[in-house]
Amino acid sequence: MKAWRVHNWGEPETMSWEDVPSPEPGPGEVRIRNHAAALNFFDILQVQGKYQIKPPFPFTPGAEVAGTVDSVGPGVTQFKPGDRVLSMTHGNAFAEQSLSAATSTFSIPSGMGFAEAAAFPVVYHTSFFALRERAALQPGEWLLVHAGASGVGVSAIQIGKAFGGRVIATAGGREKLEFAKAQGADRVIDYSDPSWVDQVKQLTNGRGADVIYDPVGGDVFDLSTKCIASAGRLLVIGFASGRIPTIAANRILLKNMSVVGVLWGGHVKAHPEYSSIAQHALADLFAAGKIKPPKPVEYPLAQAPLALRDLANRKILWKAVLKP
Repeated sequence: MKAWRVHNWGEPETMSWEDVPSPEPGPGEVRIRNHAAALNFFDILQVQGKYQIKPPFPFTPGAEVAGTVDSVGPGVTQFKPGDRVLSMTHGNAFAEQSLSAATSTFSIPSGMGFAEAAAFPVVYHTSFFALRERAALQPGEWLLVHAGASGVGVSAIQIGKAFGGRVIATAGGREKLEFAKAQGADRVIDYSDPSWVDQVKQLTNGRGADVIYDPVGGDVFDLSTKCIASAGRLLVIGFASGRIPTIAANRILLKNMSVVGVLWGGHVKAHPEYSSIAQHALADLFAAGKIKPPKPVEYPLAQAPLALRDLANRKILWKAVLKP
């Protein structure tokens, strides 16, 4: 089979397009013939050697796929060849076939295509965990979602609305703002406008946002502390800006605010059953029409370096997938 391989830390363009043997599933594993593999920003960091997880060389990057099961390992009874599945592979996704633990693999909800299914698990599970478990978002609360046209941003908008929140989304530029609005945001704000903090205050009648979902970090985090409501929860999702911010403890005290970490992967590692809980809840929301992943941008698998470069350059709305 064909697969992208990383032999040394570098850039997407330094990956190697190779013929490799098809992997054989071990105990508790399934092999998936991929119809789509999704891209995430952390894939770029992993190729560069800047991600916290550093696989041994050579490795195939990519963390989520959708396709059909073509082989199962010993002990796997919940899947059989031909089943339509999505999976969090935690590596080995940018290939024609991938191995995955059966416990990280789920049936594709009825009515969801392969491309949408591949783009679904990482971002929707992250936002579900963030808004239900870490923020306990309540109906009627104001939710401010930064990077509202990104993968995590779109999932946070949709899940926030499904939970009854009133959603303000930020993004940069008219196209991204219109896209975030189309995903269900009640209000959208361009955060390249220096007045965005004041706009959040105005929209919330001076109260500020009850929950702030921040995958950006840097200046966006710093300014978010100026428009958070009393007893608000500032969710630390990631640092796409490149700068990890800090905050003075007296600001936390004076605002009666909580700064809440959201490490979904760490939670799943400590509580392996959580992935299944979250996926079943999300599948119910999808079946009820309360969430709907948009159609991703599609690239041929052979053009993975181009797709990753476009993602790095912020050219992609929502998410992108590779199609073998």
